[in-house]
Amino acid sequence: MTQKERILQYLRDFGSISPLEAMFDLGCMRLASRISELKEDGYQIRKETEHGRNRYGQKTSYARYTLQ
Repeated sequence: MTQKERILQYLRDFGSISPLEAMFDLGCMRLASRISELKEDGYQIRKETEHGRNRYGQKTSYARYTLQ
């Protein structure tokens, strides 16, 4: 199974995915690239920016992708 297939299945199973989830759950270090490829394949995927804090308490933002 390719990374794109794993990401697509993850989106179908869980509804959304973040870069951290992709790294830990799927071993994918380049989620944005795979999402771009899925979009080129015709999948409609929406990106939302989420905000949180890193381990040092500093504000950070990251993407969360949802299959439409």
